[in-house]
Formats: sequence, structure tokens, C-alpha cells
Amino acid sequence: MDQPLWIWKHTDWPHFHWRPGRLAPLLRECGQAQGKLLGMLGTVSQAVNAQNELDALLQNILTSSAIEGEQLNVGSVRSSLARRLGLEPSKDTSVSRRSEGLAELIMDATQQYAQPFTLARLLNWHHLLFPTPQASYAARALNVGALRGDEPMQVVSGRLDRPTVHFEAPPREGLEQALEDFLEWFETSRHQPELDPLVRAGVAHFWFVTLHPFDDGNGRLTRAITDLALAQGEHQAIRFYAMSASILEDRTGYYNALESSQKATLDITDWLEWFLKTLLRSIQQAMARIDRVLDKSRFWQQHRDLVLSAEQIKALNRLLDGGERGFEHGISAAQYQAVAQVSKATATRHLADLLEKNCLIRLPGGGRSTRYKVNTARE
Repeated sequence: MDQPLWIWKHTDWPHFHWRPGRLAPLLRECGQAQGKLLGMLGTVSQAVNAQNELDALLQNILTSSAIEGEQLNVGSVRSSLARRLGLEPSKDTSVSRRSEGLAELIMDATQQYAQPFTLARLLNWHHLLFPTPQASYAARALNVGALRGDEPMQVVSGRLDRPTVHFEAPPREGLEQALEDFLEWFETSRHQPELDPLVRAGVAHFWFVTLHPFDDGNGRLTRAITDLALAQGEHQAIRFYAMSASILEDRTGYYNALESSQKATLDITDWLEWFLKTLLRSIQQAMARIDRVLDKSRFWQQHRDLVLSAEQIKALNRLLDGGERGFEHGISAAQYQAVAQVSKATATRHLADLLEKNCLIRLPGGGRSTRYKVNTARE
């Protein structure tokens, strides 16, 4: 007999199962990475931790929306988060109702994790996701704060006359009961010691996004529920990494993993394996950011007695910060000139001075291609 096309058509739906042996190595790696991240956070100042939390939450909001093709106002979202974290918001930045709603949603998910996750709370999240007039989100009116209508819910692509159906959600009839079953499981599973918290987060993600209970916003709410589940499992580290950013990096893989499992059996091992690999990558990226913070702190402590120009300090900080604004392959004289906003002759003189003071080291290569990187060797 042919298998049902969609996973929710199985008679045992939603009784998922998986192969623990395949997940065990990844679970060990994730657990070790979480522990290491928390240990690293304990070595930096409270102010640095607050900034890291702000950056991670901001990245989570921006990338969760970017997965759905929406670009947000970064300054507005940052200001909304900063105020809630007790930090100084960016000046002269207008804060929109959209930013306020998104900030409140993620703060509720990551800080109020001890509170029960009820239908009322979920519907409020949907209101926070769509706080302004409906026309700004879709061509058709949305049922904001209410479950979707009776029309079939499908995820499609391709030509209008020959669409490819990637996913079809369960029918509207019975959706209230299906959602109630999910919410009941979400609460009771918190107290099941035999269920690994990270596996629970992966199951919650897959189950809710498969239900697709709203007209719009299902993906973003799914990722918020995932953040809530992770926060319940580890209490604090979730605030310092952004899983949505790692999902965005592999958006095609994300949708492929969901689609293949939603068309398969109730064995969701493949999905959970993808989920845990992505979670591990997000934690490792957070550790790399903290490493850069620690390297920067050590560097300036080591060179605290040096006399440097403001331009030299600016360039060194750019190199030490790394990331998108850093210079992964070192900085050239021309790049130093642009960053420090100095003449070519001054750039050459500054770089020579930094070499002499052991702040920089010269990378292999010569002439115009000569590059320099920060000397992080400890004296």
C-alpha cells in the first residue's frame, strides 16, 4: 500500500519517533558547546554580556524575518530591544509598532520561559507579529490573533498554471483540537526527563510548522517557539546565539529538510539531525564572537602602555572585531587608508609603527598585496 503523501495523514499522527543512536553524537556536541559558551560568558564583563545579548536577539529577529523575505529597519528593532534590556537605545531612531511587537515577542520567548505556553499566549504572539494594519502584510486580509480560514493552506512555487506544491497543511476542520494537542504536549514534555530538551525543541519546531495554524507568520512563530523550548531547556545560553541566523545561512537546506520529512513517515530522524547540526553551528558562531571579545580585551590589556593615534586605534579595533566589518584576510595599506581616512603616506607610516610596536604582523606576500593582521600572540 502506498504511504500517505503528507505526514499528517498517517493514522498515528502526531506520534513521532526517531533513532536515538544517530542523534547521540550531535547531542553530545551540542551539550558540550552549550557548556563551553556559558563558561566563556562567565569570563567577560556584565556590560559585554549585555551587548552580546542585544546583538544575538537583534540577529535572531532580523534573520527570522529575512527567511520569509522581509527586511526590517535595523535601527528601529535595535532601539526596541535596547530599551527592554535596559541599555541606551540608538538616538534619533524612530521606533515602529512593528519593531516594538517583534522585540516584545522575542523577549517573552527567551525571558518568560517559565510561564505556561497557552493558546492565549500564542494568539498574543500573533498580534505582536502583526500589530499594524493588515494590508501591509499581505494582499488579502489576515485573521490576526485567530486561526486560519477554511481555504486549503499550501506552500507552492513555480508558474501559476503549473505550481509545485511543497507542502499542504492539515485541513481547517479539527485544527483547534490539533493545536490543543500540541500545546498540551509542549507543557507536559517539559517534565519528561527521558526526552532530551534539544530533541524536544526540534520536535516542537517540526510539529508546529506542520500544523501551520495561521494565515501568515507560521515560520516566524515556529522559530519563536523553538527559542522558547531552547530557553526552557538551558535557561540562559539561548540569549547569546541566534539559531535563525544559521537557518538563514542554509535556507534551502531548511526547506528541503522540512519538505522531505513532511512527505515521509513519522520517523523524523533526518529532520532532527538537520536541526541539531544547525543548532550546533549557531552555538559555535556565538563562541567565535566571544573569542573575538576576549582576544580584543587581552590585546588592549597587553598594549595598554603604548602611545597610538586615534586612527591606529580605530583600525586595530576593526581588525579585532572581525565579523562582517573585519578583514578576514588581513588589512592592506589601501584599506587602512580608507578605514583611518588618512593619506597614503600616513597609512604607510602608521602600519610601520604598528609593526615595530608588535601590534601587527606582516602576512606572506609583498608589494601592493602586502597585508597585515593583529598580533594576538601573548607576551
